[in-house]
Amino acid sequence: MTAEEFLPELEQAATEMGVRIRYEKGDFDGGYCILREERIIVVNKKLHPSRKSSVIALALGDYGIDNIYLKPIVRTFIEDELVRAR
Repeated sequence: MTAEEFLPELEQAATEMGVRIRYEKGDFDGGYCILREERIIVVNKKLHPSRKSSVIALALGDYGIDNIYLKPIVRTFIEDELVRAR
């Protein structure tokens, strides 16, 4: 799977975790936040799809993916992104 192909899988995982993804424009890559008790991942909508996948994977990894079922390949992608970022 390419990084772009992970995007719908990551968006589905976020939905299952109760995390909303917002695509906005601005001078940022993205990340997660809590706004009025709502968990949100904000992603720059002008990023290349592979970078969007990376931003969402990092945010989901920071939220924690231990208590949700993910396809093994998706889980590995998230874990690899976390290792690469650190």
